[in-house]
Amino acid sequence: MNKQVKHSTVGQPVPLIDGIEKVTGKAVYTADLESSACLAGAILRSSVSHGHIVDIDTSRALGLKGVSAVITGADCAHTYGVIPIAMNEYPMARDKVRYRGEPIAAVAACDAATAALALELIEVEIEELPACYTIDEASVSDACLLHDDKPGNIERKVQNEFGDVSAGFELADLVCEETFDCAEVNHAQMEPHAALAEYDAERDRLTFHSVTQVPFYVHLTLARCLEMDPSAIRVIKPFVGGGFGARTETLNFEIITALLARAACGKVMMRLSREESFITHRGRPETRVELKLGLTKKGNITACQCRVIQRGGAYAGYGLVTILYAGALLHGLYDIPAVKYDGLRLYSNQPPCGAMRGHGTVDVRHGFECLLDRMARQLELDPFEVRRANLLTAPTRTANELLINSYGLKQCLAKVEAASNWQERIGTLPHGRGLGMACSHYVSGAAKPVHWTGEPHAVVSLKLDFDGSITIFTGASDIGQGSTTMVALVAAETLSIDMSRIRVVTNDSVITPKDNGSYSSRVTFMVGNAAIEAAKALRNVLIEAAAGKLDAEPQDIDCDGEVFSVRSSQQSALSFAEVAQAALAVDGTIAVKGTFTCPPEAQGGKHRGGAVGSTMGFSYAAQVVEVSVDVDTGLVTVEKVWAALDCGFALNRLAVEGQIEGSVWMGMGQALSEETSFTNGLPVHANLLDYRFPTIVESPDIEAHIVESIDPLGPLGAKEAGEGALSGFPPALANAVANAIDIDVNFLPLTPDRITDALIKARRAANRQQRLKNRKAL
Repeated sequence: MNKQVKHSTVGQPVPLIDGIEKVTGKAVYTADLESSACLAGAILRSSVSHGHIVDIDTSRALGLKGVSAVITGADCAHTYGVIPIAMNEYPMARDKVRYRGEPIAAVAACDAATAALALELIEVEIEELPACYTIDEASVSDACLLHDDKPGNIERKVQNEFGDVSAGFELADLVCEETFDCAEVNHAQMEPHAALAEYDAERDRLTFHSVTQVPFYVHLTLARCLEMDPSAIRVIKPFVGGGFGARTETLNFEIITALLARAACGKVMMRLSREESFITHRGRPETRVELKLGLTKKGNITACQCRVIQRGGAYAGYGLVTILYAGALLHGLYDIPAVKYDGLRLYSNQPPCGAMRGHGTVDVRHGFECLLDRMARQLELDPFEVRRANLLTAPTRTANELLINSYGLKQCLAKVEAASNWQERIGTLPHGRGLGMACSHYVSGAAKPVHWTGEPHAVVSLKLDFDGSITIFTGASDIGQGSTTMVALVAAETLSIDMSRIRVVTNDSVITPKDNGSYSSRVTFMVGNAAIEAAKALRNVLIEAAAGKLDAEPQDIDCDGEVFSVRSSQQSALSFAEVAQAALAVDGTIAVKGTFTCPPEAQGGKHRGGAVGSTMGFSYAAQVVEVSVDVDTGLVTVEKVWAALDCGFALNRLAVEGQIEGSVWMGMGQALSEETSFTNGLPVHANLLDYRFPTIVESPDIEAHIVESIDPLGPLGAKEAGEGALSGFPPALANAVANAIDIDVNFLPLTPDRITDALIKARRAANRQQRLKNRKAL
């Protein structure tokens, strides 16, 4: 590990600077914006999963008193999508619907009741087509195609091999294969979707507020779909009540709201219900993982072969990136000499899937860590020792050209092993009680942006004015992860000033510089570095001013705690206010800028799709989970979790601990209960009662440990902290259940009914074995 530097501001537990507004209810979210002068927007959705649109008659709706606008797919001729080469979705269906709940038409009316009545007056005729709801249905040779240009309903097929996999398996003392089935899950963010659009007909300008994680993408998409010059559009992100990837893509309701505002020449508020938010979806896809591993007697991995099939829903979205991530991040956690990956992303007649926390990695990591544990048992090796046998040494490059500059997994393993008292307790707990462990990792931002323009990956501006305040302008979206606090912290540290002097202005395209958005845990690494560069630029200006006032050379000026002095001199020091006044006297208000661009060596390999998975630094995590299993009901209860995360350097220890706990909690939801379900394409869990995730009642004691490997490229050594710990929880839980009841399960979630079925099957198998044994004895 690199040597740590003593800091004055960062590295401490600091409350989030927007926390007061959130806990007091003062925070204004999109749905809270003043809407008394707004028209109410509402969307008509398809009642069938697949079919040709024969006719849409909106005349009766248009004739209803109070209705200002009615639009259909005919009002937008452009497709959209987050990936420029995979835009195959319209805001409202044109010619064909591909899932139940897909938008067909929309209205803007004087109030919500009138808008709802207008929807009922729209007459739609659809010629229904056969639908595909499962991986098997979508992939049969005679399946009805969702998209005519996608034979076999294949959205993306990936095949690559690094190293000699066949030779690797020949070197192994043990080769095992398993198939794991992981249910589709939804983000279930606290805040339902909403958008507010105001169209100025006289100036042909649009002002748009939304719940987005990436205002930049929304800006580009609105310009495309409305055929407007981007300079005529202003995008503002208010407070956001959770994202987790759900709001990374521009979503159909956002475009529809803007289209309605223009059609009505006015202001439209669109508030989606919880059910509509579920239908908008973009969650983690149902995934089948077929995995084969080879191990030596000492636990060294010799080869990995993995086939992944994802049911992606009706449109492309992030699909091609998700299926690439699933293979790319087989690398980077352990030293694996040979990896073969085959990925298949399929279309199906459900709402589109997309990015979700731990994007692309969670289900594959689940299968990998479960199978690795089972093989360790067969070889009579401790799970911790198997992981240690396969550690990487930083700096290094993986077989698929991922750059690894810092690697704290060894320390993470040591922390959770000691904290959980693993060596003394494993194998000694009573039946029904068990311990399990697993490891995981994640990127600190994608090294190549989705929209490659040649611009810096992050830009931050700072302003110093007459009042001595410093304002930070950033387009980085704080969606609850604490990025606004982070930029204030690193700027205060670099400038050696108190945080109270800093204000942060975010997410208004008229005011703040463009940022590529909050996704793939990029903000700390990229925006943090840009903020430091901007603060250094301002610091240099202040030091020059101090040097002039003190009649010294700039290199002899020290700045510490808002005091400027000449090094090794008895001369009187200057306060920040005095230095700021001297600097301002030269040219007035001071504005500086900092940027960050990912270095080329971190941008991945040259193979097809090699940019996906590439990053400047990986976070690493290890965790131990303790469970109890009721063998009569199949109920799994998480008793305690020990989780350690290598985040490079904890800029804000309070925020990092919160992110570790949040990752564990979200992983627990997917592991225990979360699952989207459909009946003939109709979502049946589209509310927070039926879509079951853990509440505070089920939340266990989570003991978070921070490991700091000090990444050489990270801002003050920091890496991501919000996703790395998530994908280790489901396999750690499954391994703990296996330890508790001696049953290995290959499904997620581990619901009581599934566990009960597994227990019954195990008892029947045991009874059969006993009967055979008795017969042989006779």
